[in-house]
Amino acid sequence: MSGIYIHIPFCKQACHYCDFHFSTSMKKKEEMVLAIAKEIQMRASEFENDPSESEQAKQIIETIYFGGGTPSVLTSGEIEFLIAAVYSNYRVSENPEITLEANPDDLSSERIIELSKSPINRLSIGIQSFFEEDLRMMNRAHNSAEAKKCLEEATKYFDNISLDLIYGIPGMSNEKWRQNIETALSFGIPHISSYALTVEPKTALNKLIQTGKIAAPKDEVAQEHFAILVETLEANDFIHYELSNFGKENYFSKNNSAYWLGKKYIGIGPSAHSYNGISRSWNVSNNSIYLKSIQENKLPNEIEILSTADRYNEYIMTGLRTVWGVSLERIETEFGSAYLEYLNKQIQKFLDDDLVFIENNILKPTKKGKFLTDGIASDLFILN
Repeated sequence: MSGIYIHIPFCKQACHYCDFHFSTSMKKKEEMVLAIAKEIQMRASEFENDPSESEQAKQIIETIYFGGGTPSVLTSGEIEFLIAAVYSNYRVSENPEITLEANPDDLSSERIIELSKSPINRLSIGIQSFFEEDLRMMNRAHNSAEAKKCLEEATKYFDNISLDLIYGIPGMSNEKWRQNIETALSFGIPHISSYALTVEPKTALNKLIQTGKIAAPKDEVAQEHFAILVETLEANDFIHYELSNFGKENYFSKNNSAYWLGKKYIGIGPSAHSYNGISRSWNVSNNSIYLKSIQENKLPNEIEILSTADRYNEYIMTGLRTVWGVSLERIETEFGSAYLEYLNKQIQKFLDDDLVFIENNILKPTKKGKFLTDGIASDLFILN
């Protein structure tokens, strides 16, 4: 087994582009922390009876990841209480990666020192942009000065830091995007996650675009920004190990790599997803229903048993996005020769267009194909 993801469903304010599950009311925060600790305990036996795992490997937790929402709204005491709940219910590896997602406005010098004395050993900081006008447009809770100050402080106490940047923002020139990347690099950060600004339905951003207050993001701008990102980071010794993730040697996110490599994980908290190799489950995206269910000793989740086609599609999607690629040998042994034949037929046009290549029986996107990975993957899916 691999990791535990803990979803903290609270934010100080709603970012315009975000469609994750969260509440801006902190009223039930203490109650939620107790419920999450209880769910950690309720699910401790989940993989105990798994015949595919050796006795030694069972229940070994290698990563604990606090995501959200904004987990840095929790006090250090609340964070340590939840980590202790994991330790008292699971076998945890000797040196687990324990990540806290945090926003710059929560990371004062005092708070960073406090966190450095806790079991947290990795910070993932939501910077998004170093420019004031971008932060305002996205309705971020921090400003540019806070972003730089928190990185200056965090790097004194934490070695393993990741930061998030968003590209393809309307009106952002290539030059301005380069400046964002250069500013991030100036802090010596070993990991960068970067995503194109996407417009999700039911978000404030979608409404602002529909009413003409903000221009819609353009694909060709995002594609140019992506090319600049890859080129600049690779020139600075970053390995582009997943479509949106770049890490220096030994600084890949162990938590996220586990998802992409198909390892098992438990998702705790409202809206969190879990995967055990055979099925996927997800908790209800509603704080009140979640709290009520946990109080009644019921898991508020839905379960979907994955078909062979589902598992094949998932492997294609995650494999193509990563540096590890899609093993054609694994397709044949795990899914059967019919799946391999289908894949060989579907990839021909992408091979001809120089969007993918095969090396040592591994299928990967070319430099030209990287930005189009998700579209290529969907063309290789098998529809049930």
